[in-house]
Amino acid sequence: MARRSLLFAPGDKPDLMRKTPDSDPDTVVFDLEDAVAPGEKAAGREAVNGVLSDPAFDPNCEVCVRVNPDPAVADDDLKGALAGDATVDSVMLPKTESADDVATLAALLDERDVDVPVIALCESAAGVLRAEAIAASDPVEAVAFGAEDLSADVGATRTAEGTEVLYAREHVVLAAAAADVAAIDTVFTDIENTDGLREDTAFALELGYDGKMCIHPAQVGVVNDAFTPDEERIAWARRVLDAAAEAERESTGVFRVDGEMVDAPLVAQAEQVRERARAAGVWERGS
Repeated sequence: MARRSLLFAPGDKPDLMRKTPDSDPDTVVFDLEDAVAPGEKAAGREAVNGVLSDPAFDPNCEVCVRVNPDPAVADDDLKGALAGDATVDSVMLPKTESADDVATLAALLDERDVDVPVIALCESAAGVLRAEAIAASDPVEAVAFGAEDLSADVGATRTAEGTEVLYAREHVVLAAAAADVAAIDTVFTDIENTDGLREDTAFALELGYDGKMCIHPAQVGVVNDAFTPDEERIAWARRVLDAAAEAERESTGVFRVDGEMVDAPLVAQAEQVRERARAAGVWERGS
């Protein structure tokens, strides 16, 4: 499935949660962690449950709940948010620092017969350094990188260039690729800077990310566009894959497409374009 854009909504704001799918994100995340004050957690769980239980709520996208990192609080989150007829498509675990953290959440989900994937958020020094084990944990289906919390954890100063978090950002992508799960990039906090968001998202795509977390509905369209291959790229991938199939029939290892020598790495890039386009529902437009 596509997870190009993950848009957050405060878990104690039911009106906002209901409106979140209107901007066409691939995933909406009802946030019971940072977006809800400690004294309002119970009200937040009740609000999330009310939206998730409402038959009239038909979001046409993945619905995720971000629980709190403390297992006892996460247990209360699940108990309250998923009570009764409430259903959810995935759960996000913030501040994931080890495979054991994932296993603990998985056990809590099992206790409630909730069989959904986990999106593990690596946003501390420990979480980034253990990202490979986290990404390989069952039932993790995606790992996300959180630059803001990481910077606070290590005492780094956030800059527009992002060099202070570049190693960690790349490390999470490598961990995701090694485990064959999706990699979700950090938020872009300057909501009104659309050009900056576009550049940052394009860079995330270059690094190998599959999607990006969003904190405002206006960011969704920019992010979705960046992670959707354009017609020219789709057409190139189709030519490469068609030529690769012909080369395989003729037992040829290297061949030409558009005057360029093509071998296994470029075929792999074309396959990735195909998968991104299929996930976004646009592969056929290149035919």
